[in-house]
Amino acid sequence: MEISNNAVVGLTYELKVSKEQDEIESAPFSVEVRDEEDPFYFIFGQSGLPEKFESYLAGKKEGESFSFIIPTADAYGEADEELIMALPKDQFSKERGFEPFMLEEGNFLPLMDENGYPLQAKVLKDLGEEVLLDFNHPLVGFDLHFEGEVLEVREATPEELDHGHVHGEHGFDHK
Repeated sequence: MEISNNAVVGLTYELKVSKEQDEIESAPFSVEVRDEEDPFYFIFGQSGLPEKFESYLAGKKEGESFSFIIPTADAYGEADEELIMALPKDQFSKERGFEPFMLEEGNFLPLMDENGYPLQAKVLKDLGEEVLLDFNHPLVGFDLHFEGEVLEVREATPEELDHGHVHGEHGFDHK
């Protein structure tokens, strides 16, 4: 079966990223590896990933390998200055499930948006009473280099299509 809309796709891959600065591309470094122990499953057409990611995989079959680069503009774009903001430290209290070490520079804070969706913010700087956070996607400003193999392609079940994700993939089930 070929990868097409509403197919369930399982992939193994390595994701490397690189940045272009002053016309010079940095050497790609690895940021994520999904192997056969922990493959990445998604419903084609509903992955929530950059469109180009899916378009490069369309028509591939089980066992086929892939290698492609998604440039920054087609991936997560450039950083948005408006998504960098200082918030009062008392919003990140123990009562709300935060520990002091979580506010150390360079850490990613697990947060929720107003609709209850998980998001993360990178701690840029401790400003004393406030903490400077970057809500840009962690891969903003990078070219994405994907290399991997199609592990599985199958029809999605009606339930999976209904929920928009592969059963058990997100560690929780919508009841």
